[in-house]
Formats: sequence, structure tokens, C-alpha cells
Amino acid sequence: MPEWLYEAGIGEARAALVDNDSIIQAAIEADDDGLRAGTIAPARLTRITAPGRRGIVTLEDGTEAMIEPLPRGVTEGGRLLVEIARAAIAEPGRAKLAIARAAVADAVAVPGPDLRARIAADGVPVRELGTFGPDLLEAAGWSELIEEAASGHADFDGGALRLSLTPAMTLIDVDGWLPIADLAVAGAWAAATLIRRHDIGGSIGIDLPTVEGKAARLAAAEAVDAILPQPFDRTAVNGFGFLQIVRRRARMSIPERLHHDPVGSAARALLRRAERAHGIGPRTLTAAPVVIAAIERRPDWIAELERRIGAPVRLRGEPGLAISAGHAEAQNP
Repeated sequence: MPEWLYEAGIGEARAALVDNDSIIQAAIEADDDGLRAGTIAPARLTRITAPGRRGIVTLEDGTEAMIEPLPRGVTEGGRLLVEIARAAIAEPGRAKLAIARAAVADAVAVPGPDLRARIAADGVPVRELGTFGPDLLEAAGWSELIEEAASGHADFDGGALRLSLTPAMTLIDVDGWLPIADLAVAGAWAAATLIRRHDIGGSIGIDLPTVEGKAARLAAAEAVDAILPQPFDRTAVNGFGFLQIVRRRARMSIPERLHHDPVGSAARALLRRAERAHGIGPRTLTAAPVVIAAIERRPDWIAELERRIGAPVRLRGEPGLAISAGHAEAQNP
């Protein structure tokens, strides 16, 4: 029976929908994500960027968001209640502001649901994981999922996927050695599985092998429909093997998180390993200097780790280590 595994980690919360001992859907929420989708808050219209169409609002905490469409009757400097439809999205060289819209007339200010609340809302059982006991996330393939997101590479029976992030859309290229029609169907199924596993939203393009005949293209599209839960929109597979999908995008996907902040992601992953390191006594965390520096900038992370393990924490930077190669050791394993 499917169930959500939820872990309130240091610096981030993690969740995985597990069925038959495999992760079919996952999500991460970092402690510096900012405003969550679903937040309703007072704001001021600080700038109109496209008259009659869109503008910038500033919330009481100073956070800016793009509002579209502009609410009627509100001019620059005017106050209004807004709802965050999409959290801010980080991209190389810039950041996409959160997207807001005018809240409905009877709305009241409320924070958006956190990850724990979101996964509970679908009615699937949720199991909360602690530091001690079996590592159920790891047993289900958490490290493999993170490596998949970081590398953009995923194998399937008969081929492989390559995921690329672009400002316009997420692209998934399908390659393999099956007969062309079979590869198109298997690749579409694998790509849809990847999309769901990594919480990928927005505009997504799947580049399948070019197949002859309407029946083969229809079978590939139906493979996507069988995997992805609604709601989403998609095109048919065109004559060049391209299929486009549009899903609601309320926050960053897991690949976007790892590509935007590989150091922060590595630091949080190291803290997770440190929590679960066997042994007693002081815990030494060894990692690339940039990862250690990221942890040093968050004394609250260090204090929480020491509280959870009941021992002091020592940090050691080791030049030459890959960002993701940090490890944690107890004094008396």
C-alpha cells in the first residue's frame, strides 16, 4: 500500500511517496525557500510594469512578488491582500519572483501549507521518520533519487534519459537500443515516471525517437497518461517525436534545487548523514571547504544537530573532496 515517508531534517524537510519499496514521488522543502504557494498576505502595489496587465507587490516582510493580472481599482502605492500562486524560482544569474494574484474578497491572511501539510492533504497515510531506527528513505532509494536529480541521467530497461534545465522548459531526451516504436513507448513511460518522481512542473518537453505512424505516436502519449496524475495538459507526439507537457508549477523541482544550490544541498545531506552516523561522542563532519563554510554560516543547524545527537560537532574542511563527498564519523563508532 502506498505511503508517504516524511522526515523533518535539519535545514530541509523531505518526503517520498513509496509503493512496493520504491519512490514514485518525492519532494524537498528547504528552510530558506521563502514564501510558500498558498500564502495569503497583505501587500502594497509598488510598481506597475505593464499597465493594465502586471506589476510588483511588496509584502510586509519586504518580499517582492509579481502580480498578474493587476487588480482593478488598485493604483501604485495601494494596499491589497494577495495569494501566492507560485513560490520564487531560482535560476542561474537571476531569480524568478514569486507569482501572486489578488486574494478573493473574503480571504484572510494565512501562511501557505508546508510540505507536511501538503502530503497529508491527498489522503495517503504519512509515516514520520525519526533519527533512530531503520533508514526507510534510504532503503527506498533516496540517495539514488538525489544522484538522478543531480546528474540528470536516468536509465530504464532499453535506454536512458537525459534531463536538461532551461529557462523556458525542462527537456528530457530519450535514447536507447530498442526497436524505434518500442523505444518511444518505453521512453515516454520512463520520462513521465521521472517527472513525477522529481516533482517537475511547468513546461516540459520530451524528445522521443521519431516514429512512423499515428498508432505508435498515440501509444507513446498514452504511456504518459498512464503515469502522470491529473491535472496536466499535453500535446500529441508530433512527427518529429516531440511531446510537450504543462503541469502546475508551485515550487522548484528537485533537479532545480540541486542545480541552483549544490553546496547548500550537499551541506543539508551531510547533516542528515551526521544524524545517522553510528557511534557515540563528538561527531566530526568532513567535507569540501565550501560545504563546511555553508554549515558554519548556520549556527542554528549546528546547534540542532548537537541537540539531536547529544554530542558536540566538529567541522573539518578537506580540499580536493567533491562537493557531494562529505562524510561524518563518531569518535567511538
